[in-house]
Amino acid sequence: MQLSRTCNPAFSCKAQRRSFRVVRVLPVRASLAAPSTSESTSSPVIKQLKAVPLTADAFRPFGQVVGFSDDGKVYDKNDAQLVLDKGTPRFYIMRLPRRGYTFHRITYHKQVTQCLGALSPVTHWYMAVAQATANVQDYPTEQDLTVFRIPHGVFVKMNPGTWHAGPLFDEAPHMDFYNLELKDTNVVDHNTHDYLAANGCRMEIVDTLDASGVVPGRSG
Repeated sequence: MQLSRTCNPAFSCKAQRRSFRVVRVLPVRASLAAPSTSESTSSPVIKQLKAVPLTADAFRPFGQVVGFSDDGKVYDKNDAQLVLDKGTPRFYIMRLPRRGYTFHRITYHKQVTQCLGALSPVTHWYMAVAQATANVQDYPTEQDLTVFRIPHGVFVKMNPGTWHAGPLFDEAPHMDFYNLELKDTNVVDHNTHDYLAANGCRMEIVDTLDASGVVPGRSG
């Protein structure tokens, strides 16, 4: 029996045509594009981030660096400029286990400033930060991230919305940090991007600074 290649008069030729669905392809961020199926089953890509010295000027896009002040000094712009009016402040000692120098999640809190400092001079520690975007979909790429080596004796105040990962350290089994935020920050204001799940990569901190926190060979 030979099948006719012409349209059956009992049906509309239009109805016998194959239908196609138009799919809109959205642009992806090339540097952190989602992995293919084959890539997602292999080891994650490691993206290295070099630590830089912590200075007030370098940290200014993300918040403040606050050191000691003499007793009796009056409040001024060098003190931590805090935003704590969206709830009840919570000031506590946070104990963190050793996590090494890699991370794959980064977070921001849009309702509050956050202050973090090491309680004991065991070692320096690291914080990766990026400027606020106010949108969890607009997460920072590795080019947007800056990693600071933070010494004992200062604390950092992050502006509302500053993306951050850390504290990170590897020289002690645990470290204690004083932490100032709101009582429910980690419940209702914890906005996170997962690089491993979404992009198939992890970030790794590389420290080429000397013991003083200065880049070798650079004066000043």
